[in-house]
Amino acid sequence: MNYRHAYHAGNFADVLKHLVLVQVLRHLHRKDKPFYALDTHAGRGLYELHGEQAEKTGEYREGIGRLLSLPEPLPPALADYLAAVRPYLAEGRYPGSPVLVQAMLREGDRALFAELHPEENAALLDALGRDRQVKVECRDGYEALRATLPPKERRGLVLVDPPFEEKGEMERLGKALREGLRRFATGQYLLWYPIKARADVRLLHDLVRSLEPKEALVAELTIWPERTELRLNGTGMVIVNPPYGLREALADCLPLLARTLAREGTGGWRLEPLSVRPEEA
Repeated sequence: MNYRHAYHAGNFADVLKHLVLVQVLRHLHRKDKPFYALDTHAGRGLYELHGEQAEKTGEYREGIGRLLSLPEPLPPALADYLAAVRPYLAEGRYPGSPVLVQAMLREGDRALFAELHPEENAALLDALGRDRQVKVECRDGYEALRATLPPKERRGLVLVDPPFEEKGEMERLGKALREGLRRFATGQYLLWYPIKARADVRLLHDLVRSLEPKEALVAELTIWPERTELRLNGTGMVIVNPPYGLREALADCLPLLARTLAREGTGGWRLEPLSVRPEEA
């Protein structure tokens, strides 16, 4: 309830999260059938990059800001992501996941955005405007997951990116995935996590493996050496039921992102399946 993403909007973690999100949405477009999108920790939707909070940290300059001067041609997935965010950047704002999802909804598609903080929720309502295809609820995101799955469309994505304010968030992520798969086994689940202590990351990965999903992919991006715990050294996504071609699309992007976004020349990346333990892969 104390977290404010405005300090961090457009940073390297947003880059990876939204790169993956845009690709999954594009894949859902390949079929004419409607889809459902659930964002469990939606935030305020739009973030002022020249406002007091964003300028205080300047994280966007070291994230999305570094990508804007990359020479073309770019990897297709990276080009897709930049095309999605550029219209908002031109207005001095960065789009959160709800705005990106809303922009990619077709006729018949639906989305639900859960945001528990009242002020952030009110800002999200303003950002999305009047739109019959989207619903905004001021509620706990994990509760929304339990209450709204399975969707009537029987296809879609679930984005879970909590603020990690409290201990035990990795366990809650694992429980949320278990509940989601029980209700909506074919959904595409995008679980975001910070990389601070590698032991916490291994815990989440083991929890995902224990559920024995049909397919799961991990994508990570680090910009600092991992020797310093408690600092945000990197970010990762677990994608359960990843769409066809996502692994190859990310493989084209992650090396470039690691080189471009690294601090002190120490960037790294990881892309591998989670269906087996790394030593068995």
